[in-house]
Amino acid sequence: MFRFAQFNVTNQVFYSTALSYALVNLKPLVPGHVLVCPRRVVTRLSGLSPEESSDLFATVHFISGVIERYYKADSLNVTIQDGPLAGQSVPHVHCHVIPRKLDDLENVDDIYKLLDGKEGDLDANFRTLKQAHLDNPGALGVDNDARVPRSAQEMESEARQLAAYIQGLGERGSS
Repeated sequence: MFRFAQFNVTNQVFYSTALSYALVNLKPLVPGHVLVCPRRVVTRLSGLSPEESSDLFATVHFISGVIERYYKADSLNVTIQDGPLAGQSVPHVHCHVIPRKLDDLENVDDIYKLLDGKEGDLDANFRTLKQAHLDNPGALGVDNDARVPRSAQEMESEARQLAAYIQGLGERGSS
């Protein structure tokens, strides 16, 4: 089982190593926005062991290439918000890998406003989806943002597509 802080995200995971995993996002800021996390729940980057840190960044490196190719991106934003004052909304180290295309946002730096804003609050978004499911099983959870959380089925489908793409690349993306 894969945990993202207190949340079970097993069906959202599309790639894993012994120490890290990559998962699709509940509310991607742009299509293809994914997260890479250590398997062990650690709140701050400095809390990772050297082995975990090395594996996390090797996984970020690999997944960045996968996401850029799969989503035909022109560039990527790769970012870690390390601690609450840096905008970290879930107390589990995670790296955002965000594919970018020409004109995907009005201003290129708007991505940082989205990461820091309510739409980037992954903890609140997970709670919203969980509560919506408890209130009405099978219904899509909705918050006050323009973009709604995706259903578990949508996320699982994207995770399966990415996993199949990676499998087609061979071990660690060698083609």
